[in-house]
Amino acid sequence: MTSTLFQGILKGVENKVYQVRVTKKATKGLEKMPQDQQIRFHRLAQYLRENGPIAKTWPNFSDLGKNKYHCHLSYSWVACWTYEKEILTIEVYYAGSRENAPY
Repeated sequence: MTSTLFQGILKGVENKVYQVRVTKKATKGLEKMPQDQQIRFHRLAQYLRENGPIAKTWPNFSDLGKNKYHCHLSYSWVACWTYEKEILTIEVYYAGSRENAPY
């Protein structure tokens, strides 16, 4: 019989947890978003934390090259992020209007 603590450790090994950082610029963009889009962004961040940088189930997800990705939160709002494989870190460097997106 396996202890609960050991089962928790094994679960952590099986399921990678990614660190998601949000830059100051992205935070400022988030503050300008409507509340419903902020909620969608937080859902995206949680998805990335649990599943990693490849978010194919999110609208208009695409690879922007050199470990950069983006997806739409809605028609007008997007999020962009980079991924550092060696340290399991995802950095959201842009969240804001589609018109000003850096791609």
